[in-house]
Amino acid sequence: MPLPSPYHRVAASACLFSLLACTAPVRHLDAPLAIGPYSAAVAAHGLVFVAGQVGRERSSFAAEVGSAIDGVALHLQRLGLGLEHVVSTNVYLVDIADFAAMNEVYARRFPEPRPARTTVAVQALPGGARFEIQCTAAQR
Repeated sequence: MPLPSPYHRVAASACLFSLLACTAPVRHLDAPLAIGPYSAAVAAHGLVFVAGQVGRERSSFAAEVGSAIDGVALHLQRLGLGLEHVVSTNVYLVDIADFAAMNEVYARRFPEPRPARTTVAVQALPGGARFEIQCTAAQR
């Protein structure tokens, strides 16, 4: 079956039936909105691309990491997927000294087999966040 053009847009609800046959923006009503001219998540050809999520809970660094991962999970949930479907993440830290603390939360939240990951130290993140996570998920 040939795949549709990457520019072909269909309703996100149609993706519930076949992630392999659509390209569509995806949004869970409780998930954070995109803060610019982009989609917070897009389903395309069997993959779900979730744009960078920052934590809304800032009471501690661990809470910030956890709430950012919750944002990812909400977008995936819209398509009936979970964190176990994540195959790759990019993580951004304002302070690389937070690497071990981030790893503790990350290890508790992402089940085995854990996704491939890139971690990068950056100078700043939107809204004063100290952590951001972006991911790609696939049906397994």
